[in-house]
Amino acid sequence: MVYHAELVLILAALLDYEIGDPWNWWHPVQGMGWLISRYTHLSFKMFKSAIALRLAGICLGIGLVLGSGLAGWLIVAAAKQIHPIAGLTTEIILLASCFAGRSLRDAANDVLQPLQAGDLKQARLRLSRYVGRDTENLSESEVLRAMLETVTENATDGVMAPLFYAIAGSMIPAIASVPLALGYKAASTLDSMVGYRDQPYTHLGWFSAKLDDILTWLPCRLVVLTLSILSGKPRYVWRICWRDAPQDPSPNSGWSEAAYAAALGVQVGGTNWYRGVAKQKALLGDANQDITPGHIFAALHLTRQGFIIWLAIAVLARWR
Repeated sequence: MVYHAELVLILAALLDYEIGDPWNWWHPVQGMGWLISRYTHLSFKMFKSAIALRLAGICLGIGLVLGSGLAGWLIVAAAKQIHPIAGLTTEIILLASCFAGRSLRDAANDVLQPLQAGDLKQARLRLSRYVGRDTENLSESEVLRAMLETVTENATDGVMAPLFYAIAGSMIPAIASVPLALGYKAASTLDSMVGYRDQPYTHLGWFSAKLDDILTWLPCRLVVLTLSILSGKPRYVWRICWRDAPQDPSPNSGWSEAAYAAALGVQVGGTNWYRGVAKQKALLGDANQDITPGHIFAALHLTRQGFIIWLAIAVLARWR
């Protein structure tokens, strides 16, 4: 039985849309996270100098990204040896686990449901599951801003960039979608766990942060291009991005958030608190409107539209 790569892409996208990542199911990111935690613990125990920690970080970054991709390839290959249907099913499930579209939608609904019911305390508590900032004293408008920032930043590295690498892999029959998508997922997980400038990760996480920046750069710019077209005001979106995104220390998240903010006509950024310490985040976009739940749902809709467009282009390109 021979099946086409576009079938895997379509069915994986449908699986993520309908089911997502159930809380009680094992997820590849859990395995990646366990390996990162163990390696980090051992590295801090064994190495003290900046150079040694940087070398350890390089080994961690290269090893986990290549290892995750290879593991995905081997698992799919082994499943195909059992039966073609088993191979197809395994490939679809693994690829769907790389997409976070349903997870973002569920997270937004989880926070917005109590907020819209007037239960600000519960909304703050639920928000703390998804953001690193302090949430216990946030006002309703700050909860909405935090949720919008989470949805728009993760739209790129959690949804669109994995799709980009899945499409790229599908164009190479010997590799296919899963290894590249899992490899990118590993880079993104590394960045979220150790890619910090602050101690103790300054040296150990340096390579992981740079690697994620490089791998996300092109997909992020394609997201901005897609949003600018979908918004119907491409010049405005690009102008806002060029004006505001460079103020963000990240070469990618600022662009992603600025593009969504411009498309929606709102402003994100401002003062955030982390363990009682205030940090100023660059202001992105124009404050033409106050952020509402409708803007968060609109951001999710834009992401879904962009995802479908990229998927359709990939499928049509393969059918030519």
